Amino acid sequence: MIRKRPNAGPLKYVLLVAFLIPCWAWAAQTTASPKQMHEDAEGFRDFSEGVLKYVKVHNSVEARLRQVKRADAPENIDAHQRELASGIRAARSRARRGDVFTSDASEAIRHVILSVFQGTQAGAARATIQQGEPLRHRVRRVNGTYVDTAPYTTVPPTLLMSLPPLPDILAYRIVGRDLVLLDVTANLVVDFLPQAIP
Repeated sequence: MIRKRPNAGPLKYVLLVAFLIPCWAWAAQTTASPKQMHEDAEGFRDFSEGVLKYVKVHNSVEARLRQVKRADAPENIDAHQRELASGIRAARSRARRGDVFTSDASEAIRHVILSVFQGTQAGAARATIQQGEPLRHRVRRVNGTYVDTAPYTTVPPTLLMSLPPLPDILAYRIVGRDLVLLDVTANLVVDFLPQAIP
């Protein structure tokens, strides 16, 4: 799928909103202490900064490639996707799990996920995941290709609303119990949070 690259304006907005919305959502469902909420806000900020750094890499690589259009032949679109993924892998060859889901970000996001699965909408969230026929294997490699023919578990709307928002080129996926950050344009695993779903 061909998507327009986000410009700097929306990314700045994402950076601000990304660590505020989950705090509000979590605070509404828990009796978190001010100290815990402050620590989680820092975690969401870490996550948003990691997302912003990744998007800059993605955009830099994509700018060097021949542009494709929706009307282009499927083989041209597929070739563009493979070239984009290859370029991103080269640009972030030292990428490791935890680059975006940092320690602080992971803690904050785990708190949000737990609040959703222990809150009043927990039943609906679990039902959504089960309906999605969750993948049983685990994602084990950052920069790996996400097999686009494989099914993926639908992220429950209540959880999606509580997680930090993402620019259009990125999406959350649930694989087994892992929360995956996916570059949907390059079909590339950016990072993942293991055993995140209770």
